[in-house]
Order: sequence, then structure tokens, then C-alpha cells
Amino acid sequence: MNTQAVRLDELYQEVILDHNRNPRNYAKLTEATSVAHGVNPLCGDHFDIYLVKEGALVKKVAFEGDGCAISKASASMMTQAVQGKSAQEASALKDHFIGLLTEPAPSPAHREGVGRLKFFEGVRNFPIRVKCATLAWRALEEALKGTEKQVSTE
Repeated sequence: MNTQAVRLDELYQEVILDHNRNPRNYAKLTEATSVAHGVNPLCGDHFDIYLVKEGALVKKVAFEGDGCAISKASASMMTQAVQGKSAQEASALKDHFIGLLTEPAPSPAHREGVGRLKFFEGVRNFPIRVKCATLAWRALEEALKGTEKQVSTE
């Protein structure tokens, strides 16, 4: 067995478990300028994504809700990845992340565009889990638009 693949798998599991147990930016932002609610009706995962935007800048981002380890870790890492970016950069990162998990053969641009979020690439092999990993990102898409809309994985 390829030892590099085993180490990457172990690291992936470690990162996912850490963000699940200790999610970053897990809070309600009362000063949010936009909020979006994402729900996965198949499993019950649900998250509220809160953004504080100043002009085109995503100044703060946080989330609340409940879900499996993959969905919570994805939401946690998403908040870290988009905070401080422009709305356009955050949207591009969202597109790369969703493309990485949903395209049968993700482009090199998607792989490079997600940076350390490549940990999630293996989720693509488990279609039901793709919805878990992309839930918060789909809600982010609506929050970036400034709409208070519920999005569903279905």
C-alpha cells in the first residue's frame, strides 16, 4: 500500500475530527449583514451561515447548526477560508470546492483553487457525503448574494 496515501488519509481524518470537535467560528453573528440557511433533508444536517460584509469584503463569517462530522468540519474550514476575502474571491473558492467534489474528473484549477481544502477530495467517492461536505458552501453562495434564503441539497 502507498504509505503517502495512508498518511494523507490519516491526516484527512485527523483534520475532519478536529474541526468537528472544535469547530472554528461557531457562533451566531448578531451583526450579520446576510444570513442563509442550508438544510440536507436526507440526513437532517442544517446550518445557518452568517456574513458580515463591508463593501465587497467578507469581514466576518460564522455558522451555527448541527450535522455530521463531514458537514461540520466543512463549515468550520469554510469560515476560515473565506474570512477576509472579497465576496468575489469567496465565491470563486466556493466554485472550486464544489467542482472538486462534484465533477467526475476535477480540473487542476479546482484542485489548486481549494488550497488546503483538498482534504475533502476523497468525499467525491461517496455521493451521499458530497451533499454533507457542500451544504455550508451552498448556503454561503446565498449569503454572498445577500439573500436570506433557505437552500437545500435536494
